[in-house]
Amino acid sequence: MVEGVLVTGFEGYGGRGFNPTAEIAASLDGECISGLDVVGAVLPVAYETLSGCLARLLREHKPRAVICLGLWPGEPTIRLERFGLNLNDFEIPDNTGALMRGALEQDGPVARAATLPLERIHDRLIKAGIPARLSSTAGNFLCNATLYTVLGMIERETSDTRAGFIHVPYDPRQVAEMLGRVREGANLELHQRSDLASMALETSRKAVRIAIETTLDEPA
Repeated sequence: MVEGVLVTGFEGYGGRGFNPTAEIAASLDGECISGLDVVGAVLPVAYETLSGCLARLLREHKPRAVICLGLWPGEPTIRLERFGLNLNDFEIPDNTGALMRGALEQDGPVARAATLPLERIHDRLIKAGIPARLSSTAGNFLCNATLYTVLGMIERETSDTRAGFIHVPYDPRQVAEMLGRVREGANLELHQRSDLASMALETSRKAVRIAIETTLDEPA
């Protein structure tokens, strides 16, 4: 198969039926960006099957670039993740009920660095009027596990595939739903919520598209 770009999102989790990353991945699936086809895939929020899903996608599509997406509740900007840590420390269970703690790989390095041109992506996003920041933590849940795992797979294959992870904010519809629940419940003052930031889905999608274009502009 001709190499292309792999974009992954996640299904809903933590009581959220909707995940904007799944929508973004699905909307980019089949697009042609900088002359390469994009494959969009939605990952299950399940630690046990994560590695197998990623291995299958890499094997089937042999992408030149991999951009994995995750939701960061309450984040007002696009987050460009620099590192995946060799650590699981789930604060909530995944969708199968697993609550993982400890190393992802017993003999793996402490951290793996994303290989996307993050500084250039950041600069282009800012110039495009999209709020973005570089981040040194992808959290301790499946987003971090995805970044660390996919970088390790590429490393072991000695592939020149570039890979990284981008967190996006809530979609405005999610925040509107939360606001409605707060009002209906009448058991919490609104100012006590600190996770009400959101970004229009089309803006988040545009940010991912810019990240793809910037990555493919870089020499192999």
